Amino acid sequence: MKFSLSSIAKASIISRFALMVCLSSSVIAPAFAQDSQTKKEADTAYYNVVKQRAGKIVVNLGIEDAAKAERVQTIIARQYQNLNNIHTSRDIQIKAEKAKADQSKEAIAASVKKIEDKASKQLAKLHKKYLKQLGKQLTGEQVVKVKDGMTYGVVPLTYNGYMQMLPNLTEEQKKQIMAWLVEAREKAMDAESSEKKHGWFGKYKGRINNYLSASGINMKQAGEEWQKRIKAEQEARKGNKAS
Repeated sequence: MKFSLSSIAKASIISRFALMVCLSSSVIAPAFAQDSQTKKEADTAYYNVVKQRAGKIVVNLGIEDAAKAERVQTIIARQYQNLNNIHTSRDIQIKAEKAKADQSKEAIAASVKKIEDKASKQLAKLHKKYLKQLGKQLTGEQVVKVKDGMTYGVVPLTYNGYMQMLPNLTEEQKKQIMAWLVEAREKAMDAESSEKKHGWFGKYKGRINNYLSASGINMKQAGEEWQKRIKAEQEARKGNKAS
């Protein structure tokens, strides 16, 4: 599944650029004030975009209370913005470290890892806080829908795909597949782009495929047979329409 550069991504790029400008220590006071205003405007623009994105998620939650729906939309939008701030700050710091000509590759690598580790801890803390906020407003089922909304619905799509491709899976295998997909979703929720989100799912799907292969399933053959079944079903539907 491919995604084009969305309005959220564009706004994020603008926000990142503004933050990079404002973090520069070489600007003079009047310029800094102007850049601060630019950052504020970029942040507002980004928030408005993610607020709309959050609204599309909230619509599918079945919340009848308008005030409650607004609160949930705000929580989701702020999460997007907070995630963007952490990723942006991390990327700026890493770029600055890599630009240091007087540092060895080993020293730079160590500094970059330290920055990445700090960002990971911030993301984990933010993730926990976010789920707690959602839990105060929503049911468990609704929270899952929010998670799926933030990750393009990959969990149910992928799980159903495995079920269709491998109809004879044991209950234990089904449970393990779902557990890994859910784990991937938790990681993907905090990723900064659609590419990174899908990257997490790709990593866990590789783990799932290895697990199934180890149990004796020929994944290549199973995939080919599944495609044949899909094609046969499509041809059958065409035939029914023609008749």
